Amino acid sequence: MAVRIRLRRMGAKKRPFYRLVVADSRSPRDGRFIESLGYYNPISEPVEIQIDEEKALDWLRKGAQPSDTARRLLEQVGVMEKFQAEKSGQKLG
Repeated sequence: MAVRIRLRRMGAKKRPFYRLVVADSRSPRDGRFIESLGYYNPISEPVEIQIDEEKALDWLRKGAQPSDTARRLLEQVGVMEKFQAEKSGQKLG
């Protein structure tokens, strides 16, 4: 089973709100998911990004592949940096 970390669209028409979820790559965008990792609100000022870093790192360790947008959000929060440092054996303070 190919597992992806991706965005799930929520909110009203023209008022998007996204949840960052772990889902089977074959399931539809807003369909069934395995676990919710956080949310992203592009409408608010400033933009809100809230991600559970431990859950995200755990899923990345298990081999979940983030989508392009999810990867960008994880980089903004600093999760990808921690994951890369962990992969290369460095200790990040």
